[in-house]
Amino acid sequence: MNKVELESLLEGLTDEINFLRQLYEEEIWELQSQISDTSVVLSMDSSRSLDMDSIIPEVKAQYKEIANGSWAEAEGMHQIKYEELQTLPGKHRNDLRYAKMEISEINRNISRLQAQTEGLKGQRVSLEAATADAEQYGELAVKDANTKLSSWRPPCSGPSKTWCSSCAMEHQELMNVKLALDIKIATYRKLLEGEES
Repeated sequence: MNKVELESLLEGLTDEINFLRQLYEEEIWELQSQISDTSVVLSMDSSRSLDMDSIIPEVKAQYKEIANGSWAEAEGMHQIKYEELQTLPGKHRNDLRYAKMEISEINRNISRLQAQTEGLKGQRVSLEAATADAEQYGELAVKDANTKLSSWRPPCSGPSKTWCSSCAMEHQELMNVKLALDIKIATYRKLLEGEES
């Protein structure tokens, strides 16, 4: 509820309290007028004596007590309602303050996560560039190795046997370089996949 609704509710309850006060005052006035206008006709046994002067004030006092009790009960109920309405704005103010604190905390978390996302995007771009460079370097190394290998295919017999074994060693070294580059590329790919997930 906002302040305008609470004020209109308070105004309605105040009007209701005033109306009930007026109603109870009219009822008391009506009861008192009925009591004062009541004429009692009694047929009395002459053997007994009734003191009517003491009975009438006692009945009036009882009626007045009943009316006052009803009035006090209604007044108490309306007082409780009024006090509840007085505490509502403070409660809503506290709820609003807590909600604002939660919203500001969520906004801070969003800003932090956005900064982390931007940093991870930058890392991803650099890893993609490094992967592309490694792939290109690997392809060039393989092409170079294949070119050298195709140019070094003389028959491996006789005196060129030493030359063939050196070619085989060089080929093995090139294959080791290719394997190392393949491992690097696979590592970069794993890093990129981990970053995306």
